[in-house]
Amino acid sequence: MTVFRGSWRRPGALITVAAAGMLGVGLSAVPAAAHTPEWTVTCSSVTVNLTNYDAKPGNTVTVTNETDGGKKLLDSTFQREFHNTFALPDHDGNLQLHLSVKSADGQGALEKDETVKPCPGQESSSPAPSESTPAPETSSPAVESPAPSESSTSPAAVLPSSQPSPAGDDLAETGSSSSTPMIAGGAAVVLIAGAGILWASRKRRATSA
Repeated sequence: MTVFRGSWRRPGALITVAAAGMLGVGLSAVPAAAHTPEWTVTCSSVTVNLTNYDAKPGNTVTVTNETDGGKKLLDSTFQREFHNTFALPDHDGNLQLHLSVKSADGQGALEKDETVKPCPGQESSSPAPSESTPAPETSSPAVESPAPSESSTSPAAVLPSSQPSPAGDDLAETGSSSSTPMIAGGAAVVLIAGAGILWASRKRRATSA
C-alpha cells in the first residue's frame, strides 16, 4: 500500500497558517469589543464607570456642561479602568451634558449627550409670564347734584341791593312837620271834651241819687 505523505503536507501547512491568522485577528479584536463605558446621570450627580480598556496610558474621559459654554466638569486620563462620581452644580433649568471617552488603541471611542432636569425644589419659583387681561371698562355712575336745601336762599328770594323795596322809597318821618301842631291841638280838644262829658255825667248821677 502506497501512502502519499507529500501530498498532505502542503494543505496541512496552509490550514495551520490560516487558523493562526484567524486566531490572531480574533485576539486583536477582543480588547476593542470588550470596552465597557457606562455613565449614570441624576438631577444632582454623574457616575462614570469605564472597564476593560488598554493598560497603556492615553485613555481619556471628559464630561462637559454644554449649557455653560462647554465647561469641563470632568477631565481625566486612566488605564484599564476608571470609576468616578461627582456632583452637578445647582441648576433651576435643564443642563446639557456631553460625555467623551477615547481609548489609547483608537477603538471604542464614545460620544454621548444627556439632558439633566432640575431636582425637585430647585425649579425656578418665578411664575411663567402670562398675558395680562385688560380689566373691563366700567362706566362711572353719573354724580347727581345735591338737591338744594330749604335753608338755602333761592336767587328769587334774595333781592339785589340795588332793587327798591316793595314798601317804596318813602321812610317814616321821625322829625316834626307843619301838621304836627294841628294834630296836637285836636287831641287836646278831644281830651278836654271827654273830661267834661265824664264830669257832667258823674254830677248828674250824684244829683239824681
